[in-house]
Amino acid sequence: MTSAALVDAMERDTEPGSPAEAGLESISQSDEALRERFSHAIAVDPFLTRALVSYQNSKSVPAYRWFKYKEAFSPTLVEYLLREYATLNGRLLDPFAGSGAALFAAASAGWDADGVELLPIGQEIIRARLRIEREASRADKRALLRWINDKPWTGSSHRGVLPSLRITQGAYSPQTADSIERYLGAASTEPNPTQQILRFALLCVLEVVSFTRKDGQYLRWDYRSGRRQGDRPFDKGQIPDFDTAMIAKLGEIVDDMQRDGGEFLPTGKRPSEGAVRLFSGSCLEILPQLPDDSYDVILTSPPYCNRYDYTRTYALELALLGVDEAGITRLRQQMLSCTVENRAKDLLAINPKWNAAIDTANAQRLLGDILDYLEALKAAGKLNNSGVPRMVRGYFHEMACVIQECRRVLRPGGVVLMVNDNVRYAGAGVSVDLILSDFAQSLGLAIEKILVLPCGKGNSSQQMGEYGRTPLRKCVYVWRKP
Repeated sequence: MTSAALVDAMERDTEPGSPAEAGLESISQSDEALRERFSHAIAVDPFLTRALVSYQNSKSVPAYRWFKYKEAFSPTLVEYLLREYATLNGRLLDPFAGSGAALFAAASAGWDADGVELLPIGQEIIRARLRIEREASRADKRALLRWINDKPWTGSSHRGVLPSLRITQGAYSPQTADSIERYLGAASTEPNPTQQILRFALLCVLEVVSFTRKDGQYLRWDYRSGRRQGDRPFDKGQIPDFDTAMIAKLGEIVDDMQRDGGEFLPTGKRPSEGAVRLFSGSCLEILPQLPDDSYDVILTSPPYCNRYDYTRTYALELALLGVDEAGITRLRQQMLSCTVENRAKDLLAINPKWNAAIDTANAQRLLGDILDYLEALKAAGKLNNSGVPRMVRGYFHEMACVIQECRRVLRPGGVVLMVNDNVRYAGAGVSVDLILSDFAQSLGLAIEKILVLPCGKGNSSQQMGEYGRTPLRKCVYVWRKP
C-alpha cells in the first residue's frame, strides 16, 4: 500500500484496524529482509548485560560514581570492546562523550582519547574529573578535608546565587536552597582547582537533595514540592539534608583521590595513561572539522531515538551552570533529533558534503515504510504526538551524516563500536540496529558484528496496554573501515 493510500484508508476508516495493519505488515516485511541480509553479523553476546551498557555497573567505581550520569556506559564495557575488537592502543574518538566514560576508560588503558560533547553538564564532568585526577594537589585534598570537618558554608557570610529555570522553580526546600547559596558563597573564596572541585561536588548532589528525580523524558516531582504531576502522587522517599549529602559526596571524592589504594598522587597523569581532549559543541558541527584518517577507534553511544530530552532531565545542573531559558532552547535544537521538540536541521547548510548520507537515508526502505506509517497515523489524527515522524526522520538523517563522518575520520582498519537501543512507536518496531548498519554499509563500512544483549528491553509503558511487552533488541554495533 502506498503512503497516500495508507493515509486515505486511515482517514476513511472503513475497515477499522486494517490500514494500520497493512502499514505494520509492510514494516515487518522490510524488517525481515534486512535482518536476513545481516544475519551473518547478528549474534547474542552473553558477556553483555544491561548493567554493563548503562551506568548501573559504575555506581561503586571510583571517579565514575561521583556524578550519576544515567546515560553513561560502564568502564568495563569499554575495556571489553577495546580488548576484543581494537588494536593494542592508538587514538579513540567519542562523538557523544556524555560524562566521558569512554574517554577515561580508554585513557586508563593507554589510549589517547578525544570527546565531543554538547551539553554543559557533560563538559563540566569531564573537565572537573581531569582537574581532580591530573591537576589537584595535596593542598587541594587538605582543603576538601577541612570542608568535610568544618562545614564552612554553615557559617558563611558570603552567599552565592542559585539560578533557576521555569522547569526547576521550587525544586528545593527553603532550607536546602539557603544551604546551597551559602555553599556557593563559601566556595567562591577558595582558590582553583579547589573551587572547581567544590562546585562540581555540588552538581553531584543537586538531584539527591531536590524534590525531583530524573525520569527519561522529564523530571519527576515529589509530592512535597507542591507540584501536581499525573494522577498518582510521586513519593521520592527520604531526601537527605544538604549538609549530610554534601559531606558524603566530598568524602567520596577525597577517598577516590587516593588512587591505587595508596597515598594521594601529586599532579599529573600516570605514565601509562593516555591524553584526554574535549571538544565542546555539537558533533554535527565539530566532526567535519576533524582530519581524515585520524582515529583508530570510534566508541560511542548516541542519544537514542526515544524522545528523551536531556535539557529537561539535567535542568537542575544546567541552571546552576548558568544556562538560561534561551540557552536551553538552543541546546535542545542543537542536540541530535531525539525529542519531539527538535525542528528539522538544514544538514547541507552545516556540511554540503553530506549528500551521500542524506541520499542513503532517503533510499532506506525500512525507514521509508516506518515514516510512511507514522505520517499516515499523524494525518488521520491517530498519533499521540504529531512531532514523532519529524523526530524519527531527523534522527536517522542526522545519524547518517554522523556515520559518514565516522568513516572519514577513521584510519583504514579502524572500527566503530556503538551502543544503541531499538525503539517502538504506535506498535511499529524501529530496528535502529539494522537501519544504521545499512547506512554504515552503504557509506563504506563493513558490518562485522551486531552484538545483541541476551535480555531485550520491554515495550514502553505507554504502549504496553495495546501492544504488550514485546522485547526490543539492545545492541552494540561493530563496523570496520576496510
